[in-house]
Amino acid sequence: MSTIAQKILAKHAGLEEAIPGEIVKADIDFAFMPALTAALAFHAMYDMDIKKVFDPKKVTILLDHIAPATNITNATLHKECREIAKEQNLETFYDINSGVCHQIIPENGHVYPGMLMVGADSHTCTHGAFGAFTTGIGSTDMGAAIGTGKLWFKVPETIKIQAEGSLSRRVMSKDVILNAAKQLGADGATYCALEFRGSTISEMSIGARMTLCNMAIEVGGKAGICMPDQKTFKFLEGRVKNEYTPVYSDKDAVYKKTVEIDGMHLEPQVACPHAVDNVKPVTDVAGTKINQVFIGSCTNGRLEDLQVAADILEGEKISKDVRVITTPASPEVYKAANKAGIITALMDAGAVLCNPSCSVCFGGNHGILAPGEVSLSTSNRNFRGRQGSTEAFVYLSSPATAAASALYGVITDPREV
Repeated sequence: MSTIAQKILAKHAGLEEAIPGEIVKADIDFAFMPALTAALAFHAMYDMDIKKVFDPKKVTILLDHIAPATNITNATLHKECREIAKEQNLETFYDINSGVCHQIIPENGHVYPGMLMVGADSHTCTHGAFGAFTTGIGSTDMGAAIGTGKLWFKVPETIKIQAEGSLSRRVMSKDVILNAAKQLGADGATYCALEFRGSTISEMSIGARMTLCNMAIEVGGKAGICMPDQKTFKFLEGRVKNEYTPVYSDKDAVYKKTVEIDGMHLEPQVACPHAVDNVKPVTDVAGTKINQVFIGSCTNGRLEDLQVAADILEGEKISKDVRVITTPASPEVYKAANKAGIITALMDAGAVLCNPSCSVCFGGNHGILAPGEVSLSTSNRNFRGRQGSTEAFVYLSSPATAAASALYGVITDPREV
């Protein structure tokens, strides 16, 4: 009667079963930290009188949020991270040329079905797309995790997101998770695992499932998880070096609740300012004037996302009133997009291409919004001030909706383009 989340935590805690609500001490398979939290985590470890990480093969640091550094403070932080990585003899370290952490972690084989991973970034839940329990933690907890290889967890209840039916043309997984956010509310899944099930999910690519799991945190979720299948195994083939055993929920697993989504009749969705759960069908907000479009981030910076945008923009020109910023999530994505002619198509349409990084998403080093400006973004958060001025407005959508809107300078239904 256990869910995949319960089973993974039980296994890593050396228990036969893990009951929702109980506290368990579990072994960590892998831990990672972006630059913004890495130094804090290591200082926390040192304050615990621990000098070395529990396993230099299972800990890594990634410089992705502000890459390259934009000021002396960032440059100093990057320098400290590089020094820590050398002093700790970390087997892997990802510098400013590497891309977004949540993309390069799976690309480099650090995640696999059945594992327990922690990251000092809230969107660590992304990696549950591979049938793993992965969750974001604070710097102090990370200090304990990298120093001891163990961490306390409260076993979460699980909410099932049951999505059935094939998605219509230019309706994407981003629309599915935005609809789920609307139904659940921003705190509707606090400290719960979201388990994505149904034919809609089975038909999705690995990248699309990553988009779903990425935004589990936006409804308060502790983790987002998809059941591993042949698509999962194929993606990981040649990337993951160790053996792994997939874990699945029992047929009689107990769920806190079930959220149902009709994939066949789902419209493109848009999250309106200033909350991720303030979601409306695109037809309700069509015509809203925009100044900037962002296509990228750990939510929608993968090859398939860029391809959808290129399919819409190829041979066209973006509105003279809009600037489009596109940021591939990793060098692997960038090179594949370049080989496929996607980069050229986007640039010819008038888009600006940035180096793989977090970019516009959190207002770090690209595309800062001025007061009064409106952004349509494929990222995961639209809080006030997230991408620049606290007087700016950020809407969230899929890459298809973002690209279609870029053509006309107003939010546009991609099915009509």
